[in-house]
Amino acid sequence: MDGPGPVRPIAPQLVMGLLIIAVGILFTLENLGFVEARDYLRYWPAGLIAIGLLKLWHGRGAAVCGGFVFVFAGSWLLLETLGVLSISLWNLWPVLLVFAGATMVWRGMTGRRDERPAADTQSTVSAIAVLSGVNRGNTSTTFRGGDLTAILGGCQIDLRQASIEGEAVIDVFAMWGGIEIRVPENWGVSGRVTPILGGYEDKTRPVRDAVNQQLVVRGLVIMGGVEIKN
Repeated sequence: MDGPGPVRPIAPQLVMGLLIIAVGILFTLENLGFVEARDYLRYWPAGLIAIGLLKLWHGRGAAVCGGFVFVFAGSWLLLETLGVLSISLWNLWPVLLVFAGATMVWRGMTGRRDERPAADTQSTVSAIAVLSGVNRGNTSTTFRGGDLTAILGGCQIDLRQASIEGEAVIDVFAMWGGIEIRVPENWGVSGRVTPILGGYEDKTRPVRDAVNQQLVVRGLVIMGGVEIKN
């Protein structure tokens, strides 16, 4: 008897959607004279912490680094807003350079290990680009999905030599960055991406025959872009 299938991670767009609902309710209550919205909006960095914790909980590989970034930034901004810290996070922007350099060093040291074929990891793709670019391909015959994060950088993923058994899900998050995914012409693509001052574009050619390989792209784009093409 087959065991339970893999549990899909909660996408950051779920947290962002809940936050937008909460803000809408908050402003509604303010307009009705029940609360002062500014007394609660000061806690907005808690949303970044929540997204970071989700990435740490469900993250694979480099996605864990993105989770640490969100938790660190959200915690610092929250403590700064509450008056616990007097040093502004924006004064520490060079730390991004340190993080980007450390990420490049880590990938350089583990690059050879990733090149070796491994049946348990080839079926998924995980990448994070911070102030840099990631260009990667996948040829798995049982591709199951993955997660892609681009912050002030870009991810280019080529899946044209891969195959899906039923449905695969890729979670994406782009902030001031871009993600490009190339897929085979016989794949159907379903976009569930929420753009905020950004964009999602599906440039794949329509599939005429019945689709038995479906790729679901879901996630959040903030002042960035996600593009799917053949």
